[in-house]
Amino acid sequence: MSQHLPQAVLDAADVSAITQLVLTERECRDLGRWDEMRDCFHPDSLVRLSWFTGTGPDFVAGSIDMARRKVLAKHRLGPVRVQRKGDRALASLVGAIDIPATIGGVDLMLTSLARFLYRAERRDGRWRLSGFDAVYLRDELQATVPGQEVPVTLAQVAGFRPAYRMLSFVLASQGYVVNAELPGEDRPDRADALMRELRDWVGLAD
Repeated sequence: MSQHLPQAVLDAADVSAITQLVLTERECRDLGRWDEMRDCFHPDSLVRLSWFTGTGPDFVAGSIDMARRKVLAKHRLGPVRVQRKGDRALASLVGAIDIPATIGGVDLMLTSLARFLYRAERRDGRWRLSGFDAVYLRDELQATVPGQEVPVTLAQVAGFRPAYRMLSFVLASQGYVVNAELPGEDRPDRADALMRELRDWVGLAD
């Protein structure tokens, strides 16, 4: 039946499917729907984020462990842009990562802004994720109760990258090793190289 539909309708259906795939992956991450989140990824997918590098299924396992350790990240998402060519696509959006933490007896909220970049690929008639990367933009750490001082010194965060300094500090305080060589607004060369890599994978013209 689909062969009788106009190409514009088929293209719109693909864009909608990819958009829903991205939103489903993030919602399942926040709500702990691990089986559904795992089903969003191809088994050989590649995830490269601040605290994790590995396959999509292993990323889900790491997310389960993170939740068990009470590192309860939540995500606020902007609109999704989809660029598709054939059975491959690049989906991009800006998101805010919120992570509560308690440091020095003070309840804090970390907010990290990043551009999420998803590679989607249709195999056997179904879209799933082949990759997930982030370009880190900036972050901030605030007390959840106004007037309380944030117990963090310049010396404690001096060794972390500006684009994800507080994210690195909070994750390190929870025992995570953070990759210091990721794409970010403070490293536009890495951000540009990542975009070229992803666009080449899709087959998009520069």
